[in-house]
Amino acid sequence: ELDARLSRDLEVILLHDDTLNRTSDGSGLVAEKDWAELQVLDAGTWYGEAFSGARIPSLRQAITVLAELGLGANIEIKPRAGREDVTGRIVARLLNEEWPAALPIPLISSFNLETLIAAQDVAPNIPRALAVSTIPEDWWEQLVELGSNALHCDHKHISVGQVLEVIDAKCVLRCFTVNEADRARTLYDWGVEAVFTDYPERMPMR
Repeated sequence: ELDARLSRDLEVILLHDDTLNRTSDGSGLVAEKDWAELQVLDAGTWYGEAFSGARIPSLRQAITVLAELGLGANIEIKPRAGREDVTGRIVARLLNEEWPAALPIPLISSFNLETLIAAQDVAPNIPRALAVSTIPEDWWEQLVELGSNALHCDHKHISVGQVLEVIDAKCVLRCFTVNEADRARTLYDWGVEAVFTDYPERMPMR
């Protein structure tokens, strides 16, 4: 799962936070920096000296690595306020043009419905998933609008009843962020299709 957002000059870069402060030696909003400025930042030392000098990657660079490893990816789009539509379109266009045919087809996800609809307009062939912290009452209506059958939800905020409701509607539910094997087993028993985790080596097989 890769978090994608735009630099000021519309390069798709991979970074979790809206700002640079926590995970680099830079500061300020990512969306207010050009790609050239972002490339020179140290984005590894905050995590450990062994990662000193690591750079913020672009999505293009990540696709090259994925191709070398034979891996697919879920691209979570994180738009800046006011850039919801353009971010969805740019990311989807890049995936359409540069995603290797030999890799599993990517998945686009986002907490922002407008972004996902924009991505759908550009790349209807790429599946999409709506991410939510808690499952809203109108989740089905939102998925219909999106033309999708997939929800991503915080595992701490769901019940077995909600999982069964989603499954009964012939939809897919995946949960984040699950770092305990027992919790993953419970979710699988309920019918959750997959989990996002920081520790894949801990997770039981589905």
